[in-house]
Amino acid sequence: MQPAAATWDPHQYLRHADHRSRPFADLLARVPELPASGRPPRIADLGCGPGNVTRLLTERWPTAHVTGYDSSPAMLAEADGLAGPTEGGGRLDFERADATSWTPPPAAYDLLLSNATLQWVPDHAASFPAWIEALTPGGTFAFQVPGNFDAPSHVLMRDLAASPRWRDRLGGVLRHADAVLSPGAYLARLADLGCEVDAWETTYQHLLAGEDPVLDWVRGTGLRPVLTALEGDEAATEEFLEEYRSLLCEAYPRTPHGTVFPFRRVFAVARRTFE
Repeated sequence: MQPAAATWDPHQYLRHADHRSRPFADLLARVPELPASGRPPRIADLGCGPGNVTRLLTERWPTAHVTGYDSSPAMLAEADGLAGPTEGGGRLDFERADATSWTPPPAAYDLLLSNATLQWVPDHAASFPAWIEALTPGGTFAFQVPGNFDAPSHVLMRDLAASPRWRDRLGGVLRHADAVLSPGAYLARLADLGCEVDAWETTYQHLLAGEDPVLDWVRGTGLRPVLTALEGDEAATEEFLEEYRSLLCEAYPRTPHGTVFPFRRVFAVARRTFE
């Protein structure tokens, strides 16, 4: 579920799968029990990526019909290997959809979940009314988004892209600090829609191993628009990466234990409490 201008590499994304999946687990832990409807739960994962965390939904709700949606053909191709009947009698499938225009039918889902996707969707909070309407009464909308757009990893990336050397090719391709809202702003938006809301933030202290691990991390996510814009020009790509690598090494120095990468994330769990 990313801008059409960005191409995605599921294998690069999955290089830090353990760290990336932890916020999903923390979000899932706060999702309440789903409505008792007498039928298997119906669950949507908006922005499922390669499906590695979507699969975890079938472990908590073994009888559920879970559908993962994403706009990236590469991500969906990777996820497709996980599709099919689940051990608990449910089903996992994947479909192509774009979060910028996705409007599900009313009362279609008992749980609508989105993990690290909505930051790619401009003005995503404007879609909240339609997404809440897509829930059954007592159903839940839960999401988490990165809240680190003012961190050195992103500030340095934007500053470099806007520098005289790169601005003609990269000006405007990156997201800015207003890509996501604060926990309080999400709480207010969702409470205004009649939901019972739990909103919070967490800063993870990821300890990364290897050479240039922060660069390796962002190559799978935040740097994708830059890599897409420079695609086909290997010399320019390597030049940008070398400049950016040097800046990251200063901002995130290696310690005897590894490289510490603080990462703030914003969470919200909203339960529809009205008929």
